[in-house]
Amino acid sequence: MAHRGRKNADDALLLAVACGVTVENAAAKAGVSTRTATRRMADPTFQKRLRAMRLDMVQRTMGALTAAGQEAVRTLLELLKGSTPSVRLGAVRMVLEMGIKMREVADLEERLAALEEQLAAK
Repeated sequence: MAHRGRKNADDALLLAVACGVTVENAAAKAGVSTRTATRRMADPTFQKRLRAMRLDMVQRTMGALTAAGQEAVRTLLELLKGSTPSVRLGAVRMVLEMGIKMREVADLEERLAALEEQLAAK
């Protein structure tokens, strides 16, 4: 693959690595040598951009899952009204398990926020 300029190569390399591709395969996708890709991966500015890209990808995924979660809850509630006991039992288990997990996460977030406030106040 022909060299497409450092910015384009960096962008392609970042995207490939952020998506979990090995450095060797990411280099090939970006049209740079493995040595160049390895050197870029060692650059603190490049690493910062990689972390930012990964964070953005995680946040977008969380948003999509949150939107899908509302539909999933509606589906579970419909399954609770299902005609077969096994379907209803499965839905009940899922609703209870997820409710407990979500409560635990919310509690941990509250506690963490309180600790962060205390730390910031010192």
